[in-house]
Amino acid sequence: MEFLNEYHLAGLFIGICTFLIIGLFHPVVVKAEYYWGTKCWWIFLVLGITGVIASLSIDNVILSSLLGVFAFSSFWTIKEVFEQEERVQKGWFPKNPKRKYKFRK
Repeated sequence: MEFLNEYHLAGLFIGICTFLIIGLFHPVVVKAEYYWGTKCWWIFLVLGITGVIASLSIDNVILSSLLGVFAFSSFWTIKEVFEQEERVQKGWFPKNPKRKYKFRK
């Protein structure tokens, strides 16, 4: 971590990690909706709250920032899971044949 601060790379490192965290959440949204539907939203709420608490508890700015990004990406995922259900309803993504849906199609 000292290397990042010494060469003023902390912001770049945080940016790259933020990009990766957000990018990893997209397939998580798709898979979570496919297997569990919208009833898994509370898992992301718990992850987000845990991430906020961890972010506030850590002194290291880089790690604290990344935990904050993780926390608010988790909160954003709640919205995305419900939007993913709409995408499935429109036929943009496949339905899970082993699950019952609220909508008919």
